[in-house]
Amino acid sequence: MAGDVYPMRTFQNFPRLAQIALHWGLILLLLGVSVGSICALFLWLLDQVTQLRFLHPSLLFGLPVAGIGVALLYQRYGGRAAAGNNLIIDEIHKPGGGVPFCMAPLVLFGTVVSHLFGASVGREGTAVQIGGSFAAAIGRMFRLNDRAMRLLLMAGIAAGFGAVFGTPVAGAIFGLEVLTLGRLDYAALLPAAVASIVADWTCHAWGIHHAAYHVGFRGVPAADGTMFHVDALLLVKVSFAAVCFGLASRAFASGVHRLAGIFQKFCPQAWLRPALGGILTILLVGLLGTRDYLGLGVASPDVDGASIMNFFGQGYYPWSWFWKLVFTLVALASGFKGGEVTPLFFIGAGLGNALSPVLGVPADLLAGVGFVAVFAGAANTPLACTFMAVELFGATDVVYYAAGCFIAYLASGHSGIYQAQRIGTPKTSLALERSGTVLRDLRK
Repeated sequence: MAGDVYPMRTFQNFPRLAQIALHWGLILLLLGVSVGSICALFLWLLDQVTQLRFLHPSLLFGLPVAGIGVALLYQRYGGRAAAGNNLIIDEIHKPGGGVPFCMAPLVLFGTVVSHLFGASVGREGTAVQIGGSFAAAIGRMFRLNDRAMRLLLMAGIAAGFGAVFGTPVAGAIFGLEVLTLGRLDYAALLPAAVASIVADWTCHAWGIHHAAYHVGFRGVPAADGTMFHVDALLLVKVSFAAVCFGLASRAFASGVHRLAGIFQKFCPQAWLRPALGGILTILLVGLLGTRDYLGLGVASPDVDGASIMNFFGQGYYPWSWFWKLVFTLVALASGFKGGEVTPLFFIGAGLGNALSPVLGVPADLLAGVGFVAVFAGAANTPLACTFMAVELFGATDVVYYAAGCFIAYLASGHSGIYQAQRIGTPKTSLALERSGTVLRDLRK
């Protein structure tokens, strides 16, 4: 008889459980459709302004003025929204003043302007902030408590990430993994997955298509003539490259914060710093004689130019990863709005392309590993990045992608592009950092 108690309780609670499921289903559907639609608009605008910049290269000379305009807009109307992704993460860890809805239109406008005039920034930060601000607004509308608001903000992050990259599973994992190093809150897994999948479907329904990256490598011949997906020597080479990817992640994350401090020291006026970054960008373009390192870098106006797409091909680009890192550090540290992830894709794929002939690894495979591994190390999200590789490149080479992401995560140390992240479990037993420490406090 005692064994019948639990089924009976479940049956008695079914109306309440159904009510909760319908309530959350409505909330997540509203969140996913809203975020997916705004991300679709955002991606369409990015494509339009990128093509416009390709057609009118002289727009670059307006970058300093554009940077000042966006900075003044944030200074006048931004308030707490200026903290960006870190504000959303802080609100999840410890609810405070909330995430203002003005964050979404401000970051969307600021990022589009940055890309129109050629700043080397990405798009993930914009999508995450759109997701977080819509989640907060919907949570207030439904009068959710702090615990429910926390789950919804995580779902908002997942929705923005999944929609902007077309990787809904990676988006769901990212929404959980980005908060705390080494720990996942599985209570938010289903809400994050629903929001991310709905947002991705919605973005696709608006006619938005994502870049397709082709990795032709499909294993090595075994003794019996069949193809096997893992080769021991190749895995060792990829693992060595992964250490390089992790060090590049660390250089990027540390470089942004250190260079931002230098800009603040020499230019206390926040609204003026983007002008300095714009001038430096123009000088770098003049020095190198190429515009390949402006904007997202997914494609280049030059057929053989340095771009993420070309890193998977037959061309060789030994130093493109380094110059993209420099351009992006200047743009982000000086205050231009956008994200870090697509430039990290460029840096990773470019570094993989550069290392491929040195290590004797197929360029497309190592570009793919670098694509996700540098991001994994910089964002401290190795699981999400492994799933991203599967969604973007296919599952055949997943062992190499996983090895790249996991090793880069360890090699990057306790650094990261999101300073509000907390250490849940230190990366190694030798680490001196304690659980619960916020990354920004380590810098102090």
